[in-house]
Amino acid sequence: MAEIQELERIASQVRRDIVRQVHAVQSGHPGGSLGCTEFFVALYFDILKHQPKPFSMDGEKEDLFFLSNGHISPVLYSTLSRSGYFDVSELKTFRKLNTRLQGHPTTHEGLEGIRIASGSLGQGMSVAIGAALTKKLKGDNRWVFSLHGDGELQEGQIWEAAMYAAANKVDNLICTIDANGQQIDGSTDDVLSMGSIAQKFTAFGWEVMSIADGNNMQAVADGLNKAKDLTGKGKPVCIVMHTEMGYGVDFMQGTHEWHGIAPSDEQLANALNQLEETLTDY
Repeated sequence: MAEIQELERIASQVRRDIVRQVHAVQSGHPGGSLGCTEFFVALYFDILKHQPKPFSMDGEKEDLFFLSNGHISPVLYSTLSRSGYFDVSELKTFRKLNTRLQGHPTTHEGLEGIRIASGSLGQGMSVAIGAALTKKLKGDNRWVFSLHGDGELQEGQIWEAAMYAAANKVDNLICTIDANGQQIDGSTDDVLSMGSIAQKFTAFGWEVMSIADGNNMQAVADGLNKAKDLTGKGKPVCIVMHTEMGYGVDFMQGTHEWHGIAPSDEQLANALNQLEETLTDY
């Protein structure tokens, strides 16, 4: 198991990567990316059994991860590069024409670490279920993980997938919900209240647990390990992970306003002053 302090050091650098990527092209989604940084770092640097090189699309004998809320691509790209899938310098190409690092992850350019195009919300759970069932059919006892936004749960396909996963006992699947209470137009309660996410998944036949502080590295790592212990018992597993949008940069925290806008030069400098450079900036 990785040391928590080392994971926190990596997270600081990933946050620097996020704000720099979005600032460079004045486009992208920093809020959710910053809020989910602990999750991505704990997953890729501690929890997942995965092989960055050579990258294999089928991922046999590996754990798989699918990002459903693909607009938070800055945190995914940073994490993939920092964990060895492709050179960190490629982060300079984020959202530029003909780059492999599009605003929403795509597969047609063969970017290592990306197995599905995502960002059209609601689809990732269905894909994760298919991958999990494939592993079962092949006798591959590794796990499949996915991440979803709480606003994304307003998509009907999520609930069709949730019903299917429970009915078919897809118990090698761990889906995490980023419950930050914010989406592009405001709070999730104001746009379309979801009520109790935990109760909904429980009613759909899932094993449900929570991570009360998804911006605490120890809590996230412990929560993901606990979720693994809950698998293999006939039910898919849902983690309701409570995070704060924009976490780590004080003026971005806790508001939907930073869901999808870029910082100015002055705001970037302010953000970087709050985030320690623990690895080398690209």
